[in-house]
Amino acid sequence: MTLIHKVERKTASNVTSAILKLLKPIAGRVHTLTSDNGKEFAGHETIAKGLSARFFFAHPYASWERGLNENTNGLIRQYFPKHRDFTTITQAEINQVMNKLNNRPRKCLGIKTPNQVFFGINPSVALVS
Repeated sequence: MTLIHKVERKTASNVTSAILKLLKPIAGRVHTLTSDNGKEFAGHETIAKGLSARFFFAHPYASWERGLNENTNGLIRQYFPKHRDFTTITQAEINQVMNKLNNRPRKCLGIKTPNQVFFGINPSVALVS
């Protein structure tokens, strides 16, 4: 499941607040978090404590240790290409992209959507005669 939130500035306090806002409602299902070594994750102890989860850091220049994150960034870039000025992106646009990604069937999920898997929704079956 993909959760995205716009932060005005990439500061530790903004990123910490955004992560907690997104994950607090599902804190019981969050066991670990893995980030890169950016300064914006300086609030990792607050995040770990707030979610009762373990926080890990990937090794520098080891993007494969965060494969799902890298893949998700690529999916998000389909909607917000590199030339797009991120300061012009609205939270409404972000919510729309988040909705599309969470309702997009994935091969790795047995052609179910992330929402179906996360919320335990059984897809309806259409019968054709």
